[in-house]
Amino acid sequence: MTSIPATLPEMMTAIAITAPGGPHVLAPEQRHVPVAQAGEILIKVAAAGVNRPDVLQRMGLYPAPKGASDLPGLEVSGWIADIGPGVSGHNIGDAVTALVAGGGYAQYVTVDARHALPVPAGLGMVEAAALPETFFTVWSNVFDRVGLKAGERFLVHGGTSGIGTTAIQLAKAFGAEVFTTVGSDTKADACRTLGADHVINYNTHDFVAEIARITAGEGVHVILDMVGGDYVEKNWQAAAVEGRICQIANLNGPAEQVNFNRLMIKRLVHTGSTLRPRDGAFKAAIAEALRQKVWPLIESGQVKPVMDSTFPFEQASEAHLRMESSGHIGKIVLTVS
Repeated sequence: MTSIPATLPEMMTAIAITAPGGPHVLAPEQRHVPVAQAGEILIKVAAAGVNRPDVLQRMGLYPAPKGASDLPGLEVSGWIADIGPGVSGHNIGDAVTALVAGGGYAQYVTVDARHALPVPAGLGMVEAAALPETFFTVWSNVFDRVGLKAGERFLVHGGTSGIGTTAIQLAKAFGAEVFTTVGSDTKADACRTLGADHVINYNTHDFVAEIARITAGEGVHVILDMVGGDYVEKNWQAAAVEGRICQIANLNGPAEQVNFNRLMIKRLVHTGSTLRPRDGAFKAAIAEALRQKVWPLIESGQVKPVMDSTFPFEQASEAHLRMESSGHIGKIVLTVS
């Protein structure tokens, strides 16, 4: 437990986006410490996760939702410094990790109390900060939206990303046969260590052909994709009859051409979602599902956040450079002084 000041400071240091652009536009500035409103808690931040949406927001391509902080940062760990009216089940000084709609790159942040979970036993604050964004996203899309079941074949692209490392572990823990794609042999080894059954290097092999070979032409039942572009058509080719595909990003841009005959003949479901703009009750339901079904797996060591690197709070620009290099394996986290 850290010491929470008896009197909260009026000002704090935050990392702001000074203008849309490259990593150099991230700079420290002084902001007022936010005040916990009804239903909220104030967290003294120990660490903040770095995610692709932070990069897009910095570039001016992903504006914060209405009412959210303009500061980047969608997940934090820390200690409860204050509690707003109507909050129960939390105490000042509790160690928590939380999904936030923005504002995580700061010494203090307010969050809907329902979106904060206890730091799992055995994890430090840096690891805890790497949990919310990817675990909320994977659970809500893979298990809730497209209903992955034990015994099904599951494909996640970008196996060494934060989403990928989380999806591999959770799918494996709940009994799926796991496929993933990566861009190097080093990344392939990392995915196998996490439990992936089949790892395909897209620079040396066609993942559609490899999946057809491995599955004797049957394909995979569930696909989680953040690539988009020409992967949309390829995913439809790789999917099994009545397969389900969930789109959570389009890093390669929109699909320019797809064959809807394949969608119809295979009776595929292609759905998608974004998490950040969803309402508080939706995110609260995910938090409760994670508390009941996933937190015990983390505390037992069966599932864990995969850590790539940490950077001091003031070096957020270097953290973004690391993210944009695509060389990372797992999560990048800022430590907040």
